[in-house]
Formats: sequence, C-alpha cells, structure tokens
Amino acid sequence: MTTPDSGPSRWEKQESSLLARTRIFDLDQIRYRHPKRGAARDFVVIQPPDWVNVLALTSAHELVLVRQFRFGIDDFALEIPGGMIDAGESPLVAGARELLEETGYEGGEIKSLGTVRPNPAIQSNRCHIALATDVDLVGPTSWDTDEEIEVFLRPVDEVLQLARSGGITHSLVLNALFLFEPWWREMRARGV
Repeated sequence: MTTPDSGPSRWEKQESSLLARTRIFDLDQIRYRHPKRGAARDFVVIQPPDWVNVLALTSAHELVLVRQFRFGIDDFALEIPGGMIDAGESPLVAGARELLEETGYEGGEIKSLGTVRPNPAIQSNRCHIALATDVDLVGPTSWDTDEEIEVFLRPVDEVLQLARSGGITHSLVLNALFLFEPWWREMRARGV
C-alpha cells in the first residue's frame, strides 16, 4: 500500500514554449524535472479552454440529445449539447448559451453537477457538467460555421441504457450521465 511519503513524486515544472497555436487549442512543450531522480524531460501539453456539457431535461423526463459528425473519429457521435467556455464566461452561462445555440432549448434552472478532467495526461482543461431542468424548445438553432446537428429527445432511462450498451461512446457524455444518474434516481424515488 502506498503512503503519502512513499507515493509518486510531484515533477517540477521548468520552462515552457509554444509549439503551435490553433483555432481550438495551444500546443505547448513543457520541461519537467523529477525531484528525486534529477531526470528532466520535455512533455507536450494541449492547452484548450474549459468546456461545458449540458444534460437538458424536459418536464416529460426526456433528455435533449444531439447527433453530429465528429472529425476525430470520422463518424457520427451521439452526445449532449456543449462546447467551449468563452474567456470570462461562467460555466453555467456558457452551458445555457450552448444549449440554446445548438438545440433551440432553454431551461428554468441550470446547476452544476460537477467537473471532470478530459485527459489529464496530455490536456490542461476541465469539462463542467451542467443540468438544465424543465427545458422547452423556445427558438431556432444558431450553429457555428462547421456545425450541423440533429436534435432529438429520448426518455432518461433509454439514454442511460444507451450509455450502458455502447450506443453512447463519447467519454465526457458518459461522465455527465454518471454524475446525473444518482440525481435522477433520487428524483424518481421522490415520485417526481
């Protein structure tokens, strides 16, 4: 068993240099030094902005889902609405904005379910998980230039089953559903 004294050492961050700047993220090379071994190495770190993903729940207990083409997998992905948080914007404001832009839905209350790290091995950002309740379709979508999204509703239990059976494979959506499910079970136990 590892104790705090025998656990892994915290590497010491040294110099950093920008390798590339893209529309979506910066790519940095960062030199770290191991405090006990003295070894120094360069690591590449992706520096994207923080993101937000939104579980949007209707009063009929359906979740708003989106299906869109994803270039990283060269295929379609079943997801929940979400996107990048603008500089100076709060995660919940960004979540409400992304929900409305991508789907045309808007909700009564929006709250945080938690925060996850998408891939701490190579990325510095966080993904905030928001829950918007009592959402309704209030207007048209306002997609970004490269977006083309299919929007649809599915009952919560069907979405949770899709996640368990491999119908949803986006890891951040699975994280969101993992954080949402206890809240959902408690709500159902209260008979709401």
